[in-house]
Formats: sequence, C-alpha cells, structure tokens
Amino acid sequence: MNIEEFFQMSAGKWFSHRTSHHLAFKQSEDGKSDIIIEMLAADHPDVVKLCQQHEVDPSRASCGARVTWNGTMEWDEEKHSGSTVLVTVPDEGNPHEGKLLREMGYAEKAPVAGRYKMGSDDALTLTTEYETMWSEERLWFASPNLRMRVGVLKRFGGFSMASFTSEIRMGGKPTEQASEATSSASS
Repeated sequence: MNIEEFFQMSAGKWFSHRTSHHLAFKQSEDGKSDIIIEMLAADHPDVVKLCQQHEVDPSRASCGARVTWNGTMEWDEEKHSGSTVLVTVPDEGNPHEGKLLREMGYAEKAPVAGRYKMGSDDALTLTTEYETMWSEERLWFASPNLRMRVGVLKRFGGFSMASFTSEIRMGGKPTEQASEATSSASS
C-alpha cells in the first residue's frame, strides 16, 4: 500500500476511542471522538495553500486530507473539536517516505512539518519534532473498517505520554483497491 491508498482507505466517518497513559502523573485517561476524514486532491486550494505556507512546491504534493474531530476526554468536561489539513510530499526517488505537512500539529496547535514512512507491513509511521517535544505515531488497518494507532510523546528530558487508539468506521467506505490491499496484506 502506498501513502495515497492509505489516505483513501482512511476517508470516512470514524468513532475513535483513545487511552492515554501520562507517565509523569502515573495516570491513564480515556477519550472518545467522532472523526471525519475527507480526501483532498493534490491540487485542492487548501493543499496548495498549506504547501506554500511550508515553502514547499505544491506540484510535489501527492495527496491531502481534511481531518475534523469532535470529542471528550475523561479528565475534563470540555469539548475537544477542531479541523486540520494534512498534505503528503514524497521524497524524490522514494515515494514510501516524505514530509507530512500539517495545518495544526498533534502536540502543539501550530503548523508543523513532520515525516511519514509507509512500511512494508502497510503501517504508516509519523514522526514530528516540535520545539520542546517529539512525537511518533504508528497507524495500521486491522480490517478495512478498523484502524489502530499507537503513539508516544516525548518532551525533552523523557517520555511523557503513550497512547493506544482504536477507530471504527461509522460511515463511508474504503475504496475497492485499498480494501483489496488490506485483504492481501492480512492473508
């Protein structure tokens, strides 16, 4: 599976359940979200705008997505909602690795450019370095309608959080080609 197929397979509406373990506090926290992932063409105006913001030639973008979420965390009553645009920019000569441009980062709410790598096991690994922290997230499909994620967040000086997320597709269907890719990978 390539990065475009992974994004296509991710398109749709998902229910997400995340358990995060905050190592410094020795406490776990559950969170639940509804997530909508919408594919964006490489020439979509939001993809072009994000490339320009990161000083990347928009013609190098292979695909994009808009991710919208609405959820809650166990420790607070506050609603957590938002939206961000993601854009993949493959490395020249190696389309399985490249930059992942984000309109808003996972750990810090500011634009950020990280790295992606599609593994031979069809798992996507995202690595992002911020000013004061580093994150790594691994995503894979257990089936076309079940996506898993594990992540670690490390502040300079030590790990601060580890998380496990399961996402169940609630609407929209993966493309036929992406479904076949997942079926053959699990055989």
